[in-house]
Amino acid sequence: MSGLSFFGDALLSLMTWQTLFDAAWATLLGIMIGSLPGLTATMGVALLTTLTYQMQPTQAILILICMYVGAIYGGSRSAILLNIPGTPANAATSLDGYPLAHSGRGGYAMGIATSASAIGTVIGILFLAVSAPLLSDLALDFGSFEFFWLALFGVIISGQLTAMGNPLKGYIAGILGLLVAMIGMEGIHAHVRFTFGIRDLQGGIGLIPAMVGAFGFAEVLTVMHRKRAEMVSTKFDRVLPRLRDLWRYKFTAARSGVIGTFVGIIPGVGEDIGAWASYAAAKRTSKEAKDFGKGSVEGLTAAETGNSAVVPGALIPLLTLAIPGSAPAAVLLAALYIHDVNPGPMIMINQPTFVYQIVAMLLIATIGITMFGLSLTKPLLTVLQIPRERLMPVVFVLCVVGPYAITQRFFDVLVVLFFGVVGFFLRRMGYPMAPLVLGIILGTLIDKNLRRGLTLTDGDPSPFFTRPISMIFCILVVLTILLSIGPVRRAAQGIGKRAWSIVARKS
Repeated sequence: MSGLSFFGDALLSLMTWQTLFDAAWATLLGIMIGSLPGLTATMGVALLTTLTYQMQPTQAILILICMYVGAIYGGSRSAILLNIPGTPANAATSLDGYPLAHSGRGGYAMGIATSASAIGTVIGILFLAVSAPLLSDLALDFGSFEFFWLALFGVIISGQLTAMGNPLKGYIAGILGLLVAMIGMEGIHAHVRFTFGIRDLQGGIGLIPAMVGAFGFAEVLTVMHRKRAEMVSTKFDRVLPRLRDLWRYKFTAARSGVIGTFVGIIPGVGEDIGAWASYAAAKRTSKEAKDFGKGSVEGLTAAETGNSAVVPGALIPLLTLAIPGSAPAAVLLAALYIHDVNPGPMIMINQPTFVYQIVAMLLIATIGITMFGLSLTKPLLTVLQIPRERLMPVVFVLCVVGPYAITQRFFDVLVVLFFGVVGFFLRRMGYPMAPLVLGIILGTLIDKNLRRGLTLTDGDPSPFFTRPISMIFCILVVLTILLSIGPVRRAAQGIGKRAWSIVARKS
């Protein structure tokens, strides 16, 4: 069967009243969670994962994907009206969305954000449908040596790009995650490590409690720590975007969608980098660059298209390599394992229709955010008026009850509290959370493949450096680390400029 036939069958299988109802409420809940500053997409997916534990796999995964797409889109509401991004992915949105709202065009800004988010997600969906089978075939050539470097590259590049002001902090966060992953029984010989005599640590640190703590409880503490913002206005102009504006910035939307998708493919980077990269590219090439940051419709389009395109892009390495492209995708990976779905190179052989089911789910979620975003703008604004003093205790209860419900262990509640407090202080000091969580996820993969590769070669490490794909990833890791060092990066930039000037003179 062709990919189109698989997609058609997958879409038809989801056309039931129960499925559409689940998609509707999950998307709407995602928009509401994304709208509230402090309730991130990662937190929403993590909390909902604990509540979908007993559901059928297809139903649970559909709900989580709709939550993911809805939350990334929903963050634009508070970014536009409060100048506070609902999620980190919407930080670039506030640059032009808030000035538009301040000038009395808040409704139109939210309409543009809705259309741009839908366009970005559709572009990402197309890349996912086309590239996932191809990448899955390529991944069949990966062995222990390649997966070691790929996982290590994921942690390094995540640390580099999520802490752009100080990559060292990103690396430290990633290393902390790797250290946490080493706790408990190792995966080959079941030898117990780093438990310090604590029996509850023998099974390791649970991924869901750690992520709920780092992204959930830490967010609760962060939100309660800062001052509350006031909404700029509750009166709005038209919401439905004008077709001429959408057509005018079609190339900006297309470019931002492609950029966002490729940013999503990079392990652990996330939607915020996709938005900023798309915004920077649009500003660099725009004829209206002087209007960026002052209420530019083009800037708002670029930011929202870019962050939404990251969502399908982040699922490409997740499905084909079992390596998440973003923090919410990392939680989704844990949910897939919980529901007995094993992503990786063999997925197109063992479960060839599953990738197209994901594509169909994303398409349904995109239709959901478009319908809710354009028709329920004013009712959804009441969500922003919920006092945080009433909301955060409810979120805290969900942070505690959810992880406990999965394993029935009080120890997991302590893990949530520990990672929440540690995450709060790390954020206060400027350390990103994405590399920490990615380190926890990929630490086991790095450990197993390193030792498995050395076992296959009787302790000879040379294949890690001489096999073609391994060599490429090794070079990428070394270059990423070197270019994060200020003097080395400036020297490389100087050499590049001189080389370019020489080439320009000769031509």
